[in-house]
Amino acid sequence: MSPILIRALVIMFTLLIVASITIRVLSLRSPDKDWTELRQRITTWWWIVIVFALAISTPRAISLTIFAIISFLALKEYLTLIPTRRSDHMPLLWAYIAIPIQYYFIGIEWYSMFLVFIPVYVFLFLPMRMVLIGDNKSFLHSAAMLHWGVMTTVFAISHVAYLTVLPDSAPETGPLLVIFLVVLTECNDIAQYLWGKSFGRIKVIPKVSPNKTLEGLLGGVATTMFLAWLLGGILTPLNGWESILVGLLIGVAGFIGDVVMSAVKRDIGVKDSGKLLPGHGGILDRLDSLIYTAPLFFHVLYYLHY
Repeated sequence: MSPILIRALVIMFTLLIVASITIRVLSLRSPDKDWTELRQRITTWWWIVIVFALAISTPRAISLTIFAIISFLALKEYLTLIPTRRSDHMPLLWAYIAIPIQYYFIGIEWYSMFLVFIPVYVFLFLPMRMVLIGDNKSFLHSAAMLHWGVMTTVFAISHVAYLTVLPDSAPETGPLLVIFLVVLTECNDIAQYLWGKSFGRIKVIPKVSPNKTLEGLLGGVATTMFLAWLLGGILTPLNGWESILVGLLIGVAGFIGDVVMSAVKRDIGVKDSGKLLPGHGGILDRLDSLIYTAPLFFHVLYYLHY
């Protein structure tokens, strides 16, 4: 690994150490408050960061395989939550088959096919395959839920993987961009919780996520903008103002991803999406912010510099 990539990984783990120390200090200073959820979030982010660190520090084939496995686990978890028809087993199989195909297009750097394969070809193919089964009951409902799952767990997450193969870049550029995205998404998640827990009064959307407050949102976004400005010139080709803009984008998009997934879980009637990650539910519970931040960050960056 290049020295700059090693330094970036050190920064990422340093921020996690700081977060772990912070929650320890807060627990000692305010023992009357319940800091369990934040402690679980930080513990889970340790696991996620370790996985992403392995993904960006290995050869391309292994790296893309790790990202594909993440998409597979996320889609599998999503499909266990939603009600599916007995007749949809073949369309579900095709949804899984779309995962290696999507990541193959990333591996060969076929940018145009990467962009349209799922939103166009998979979007058109899955309903056609469902029609051939001949089951009309709840057809539109089943097709919509399947499409939404593939778009979020495969298409959106695959944008993280494509950062590692951006054209005309030094070998370490892609991993640095992944670190920048994951660190900001992680810090935004933790910062919004901390600001909301400490100063939160005004509920933003209490019917969907009663713990989300305006103070937490604004504090988290401001923190993310500052970190983006601080790290943008080190880890990315973004200048100062571009970094601040991207920080704003990630802060707001991370919040939206979190509450959208909360709305999905409330609609289904579950608190957590699964039990895969220790102490904080399933993989979708931790990737909810990244589902929104990854594609938005990718396309803004691509527009500005590629």
